[in-house]
Amino acid sequence: MVTYAYGSAPRQRLDAYWRPSPTSSSAARGQGARQAEKPRPGVLVLHGGYWLSGDKSGWKYFARRLTNEGFAVFAANYRLAGTAAWPAQRDDAEAALDYVKRNAKRWNVDPDRIVVIGSSAGGLLATQLGAYGQGAQRVRGVVALSPVNTPYLAYQVGAELTATPGQRKLRRAVVTLLGCRPGPENATCWTKVDDASSATHASAGDAPMLLMHGTTEFVPRTQSTGLAGALNRAGVPATVTTVPGSMHGPALMDNPSVYPRILSFLKARTR
Repeated sequence: MVTYAYGSAPRQRLDAYWRPSPTSSSAARGQGARQAEKPRPGVLVLHGGYWLSGDKSGWKYFARRLTNEGFAVFAANYRLAGTAAWPAQRDDAEAALDYVKRNAKRWNVDPDRIVVIGSSAGGLLATQLGAYGQGAQRVRGVVALSPVNTPYLAYQVGAELTATPGQRKLRRAVVTLLGCRPGPENATCWTKVDDASSATHASAGDAPMLLMHGTTEFVPRTQSTGLAGALNRAGVPATVTTVPGSMHGPALMDNPSVYPRILSFLKARTR
């Protein structure tokens, strides 16, 4: 693993995991062997943490697991909402992806075969990469674990009397992320509210998505149904899958069916 800076801010860093290309036994032919090897697919991973915390290092086990499957994996940090409001986080996700593509030869990665994976708050960033603009030209596919695809919905749910502590914290995090509080008295905030909803950007040019939630977790599947419906109406494959239990984000992979399904999606999208 090697850490690289994709920008000047302290949080604009990514960890790259990859297996060096095999070399031939002949030193003279070794360089040619590396050049001849087919470029491998890449996976960009974006961590969660309410947009207020979290770190790329939490994905090292998953990243190493994927390198054994022939992928190069890039786990990125991004500026947190406490220091930079939306869309700084999406800007950083785009910048990290662009950095990987510009330097793809360094890791023998095919810049046209990259899939993005995001968890919770990072799941929003992943679906934004797949839907903002012509997402399919940017990434081959998106996997999002417990993604907060509709921040305003999380803001509303967090105000309910039945809201869990996690949902109340998420409501406060949405305000910090947007840098404003949605309401009739703050009309200018609605532009950010709409921009931060991935379904707003859904179009026929978007990347296929696999969206996964726990059945009883604090970020419910309703966070993804609007996005999936908008994508499907535009002719883009998008599936919302639920996993039994209250597991959230990376913990969804504690269910033995989840990792194989993610791996199958990654391989299918990067053939």
